[in-house]
Amino acid sequence: MQRTILVALMPLLFLNSTVLRAQEKTPTIQIDSLSKDLYMLTGEGGNIGIYVGETYVFMIDDQFERISTQNKAAIRTISEKPIAFLFNTHMHGDHSGGNASFNTGQTTLVSHVNARKRIALQNQQQMKEQKIDSAYYKKMLPELTFTEDITFHDGDETIMAFHVHNAHTDGDAQVYFLNNNVIHMGDTYFAGRYPYIDLNSGGSVDGYIAALEKVLLLINDETVIIPGHGRPSDKAALQGYLGMLQEIRSRVSAAIAAGKSLEEARAMASLTAGYDTAHGGGFISPERIREIFYTSLKQAGTDQP
Repeated sequence: MQRTILVALMPLLFLNSTVLRAQEKTPTIQIDSLSKDLYMLTGEGGNIGIYVGETYVFMIDDQFERISTQNKAAIRTISEKPIAFLFNTHMHGDHSGGNASFNTGQTTLVSHVNARKRIALQNQQQMKEQKIDSAYYKKMLPELTFTEDITFHDGDETIMAFHVHNAHTDGDAQVYFLNNNVIHMGDTYFAGRYPYIDLNSGGSVDGYIAALEKVLLLINDETVIIPGHGRPSDKAALQGYLGMLQEIRSRVSAAIAAGKSLEEARAMASLTAGYDTAHGGGFISPERIREIFYTSLKQAGTDQP
C-alpha cells in the first residue's frame, strides 16, 4: 500500500525578507511509502530511493547538491539510522550531484565502473574551471564499483544491483529489493514521458529497450517500480511503455530504410502518433524523441522495420 507525505522543509532561520524569498524557492520534498521498508523521495532531480534496513539506510541517488540539506532532513523524518550506502544509478548530476554532501565517513558510494568514470570526467572539468577543489572532487567519486552485478544482504532482504548495457548511458544500473518487491530503474524508465537517451554518454535505443525487457523478466504484477522521473509505477505500465518504444523504433527504422533524412524524420509526426499527448509534455519533446531514435538507429545500422 502506497502512502504519500509532503514535507515542506524550510530552514530555521530568522525571518527577514531575504530569507522569505529564499524559502519561496525551497523545494517541497514528497515522500511516498512504497512498501514496509522502501520509500521514494521526489524533489528536484531524479527520484531518490530509501531503504530502511535493520541497522542502516541504503540510499539510491541524491539529486542536485543544492538541495542536499532538504533531502537529508526529509530522510531523517523516515529514519535516524546512518546512511551506510549511497548507490548512483548513473552519472547525471540530477542523480549524483549530491554525492559530496552525503559522502561522509559512515557512507560508502557505489556505482557501475562506467558511471564512476563519467562522474570523474565531469568533475575534472569542474576543477579545471576552478568551480570545485580537489577535496570536493574526491568526495564526488564512488568508492565501490562493479562491472556486471553486485548483491547486498541485510537481514532477510537481498538487494540486487545489475548493469544494463548502453541504455540511458553506458553506466546504468537498476536496483531490486527482493523481499520488498521494489525496483529502482534510474533513468532507464521515465514514467509518463518520453525517455532521454544520452547518446553522447553511451546510451542507445536498442540498449534502452533491452533494459526494459530485462526488468519485465524479473518483476511480477505486485512489483512497485521507482522510475528515474515520474510517479511510482507497476509492471502493466512498464509493459505499455515498452510497447510504445518498440513501435516508435519500428516506425523510425522504416523511415530510415525509406531514405528519410534526420530533418525529415524529426518533422514526421506520424512516427510518434498516438503517443505524443501522453508522453510528449516532458523534457523530451516529440521532435526530440524522433531525433534521438533516428540518430541512434542510424548509428547502429538499422535499416529494417
